[in-house]
Amino acid sequence: MKLTILGSSSALPTSERYPSAHVLNVHERLYLIDCGEGTQMQLRKNKIRFGKINHIFISHIHGDHVFGLYGLLSTFNLMGRKTPLHLYAPENYIHILTSHLSDFDINLSFEIDFIPLKGKDPLKILDDKYLTVTSFPMRHRIPSFGFIFREKTPDRNILKESIEKYSIPALRIPAIKKGEDFMTDSGLVIRNEEITIPGAEPHSYAYCSDTLYFKRLASFVKDVTLLYHEATFDASLEDLAKTTGHSTSIDAANIALESNAGTLIIGHFSARYKNISVLVEEARKIFPRTIPAIDGRSYEVGNINLP
Repeated sequence: MKLTILGSSSALPTSERYPSAHVLNVHERLYLIDCGEGTQMQLRKNKIRFGKINHIFISHIHGDHVFGLYGLLSTFNLMGRKTPLHLYAPENYIHILTSHLSDFDINLSFEIDFIPLKGKDPLKILDDKYLTVTSFPMRHRIPSFGFIFREKTPDRNILKESIEKYSIPALRIPAIKKGEDFMTDSGLVIRNEEITIPGAEPHSYAYCSDTLYFKRLASFVKDVTLLYHEATFDASLEDLAKTTGHSTSIDAANIALESNAGTLIIGHFSARYKNISVLVEEARKIFPRTIPAIDGRSYEVGNINLP
């Protein structure tokens, strides 16, 4: 799993920060999470291939999270895309999108598979070979959803020396990697643990933006490897955060602590902060393993070194 930050600003972009957009690479499959203004420019700057994006997740229908989608869809169309695009967004968004395409006379060359986000409980919205994705409700001024991407436990790795030692035929290897024991021609049963080792540890990534602090959120992202949580304001602006439906750096740190997250990455910074160190320092007092989201930077999920 590798996360690339395309945008870490909130409503207003700055000269250094674009509005919200992340790309998660899982075994070379790309998942775009939110699509603020300028996303496709950031994709190009970071040399991320457009054609490998087949899944787009929109947390909620505020402009700083969705305005970039219209240009990206248009670009896909101009590039002659034929592959279906899976779009996950709040259920009322399909009418807005359909209206936009009609208003601008855009006839897409590819199918959009729209998966509506709804409900008051976590909902599994994607299950493929490598991972599952679950959406969950957050608390904002309008319906808003977070996402957690969990790698599936990989197959065990068979020891090469065991293949030679027990003359294991190639056709038996897939079942052994799934956990089966092996029986030799003489009837001797070789336990799976003797001829395999566990695969790589599965990782997980959670995306939480935009939301007020609420206790139940920690249960949705329990034990996540890397937690992205908005930290629009510092603690001195707690009242403004509550009024606008956002979190402070303290709120983000508390969710990380309560959920037993491995590492916290904060973002969605208000444009008022030219220096975001105050937000990072506040969060670290509660949750030391905190880092800031930096536009254009990539992070190996499960292998992040703190400065």
